[in-house]
Amino acid sequence: MQTKFSEDVISLSDLKVNPGKVINHANTSHRPILLTSRGRGVAVVQGLEEFEKNGEELAFVKAIAQGLMDIEEGNVTSLQDAKKRLGLK
Repeated sequence: MQTKFSEDVISLSDLKVNPGKVINHANTSHRPILLTSRGRGVAVVQGLEEFEKNGEELAFVKAIAQGLMDIEEGNVTSLQDAKKRLGLK
């Protein structure tokens, strides 16, 4: 989900004052929180569930891209050969 700069940019000093509020916001909004120091972005806080979901989505997209590259390069296997390798009938 896209960052809402009016809500999702928090200074490190605000994080120090109320870290629980920042974590709660990240978890409930399902958006990353950009932490700033002296007006510059320095880190991102993200809820664990969103972090894990993003990792799974990235792995899925990479697998699709690899599969498409394999097809373009001619690295393909027939359905019969695949079933045979997997021990299926």
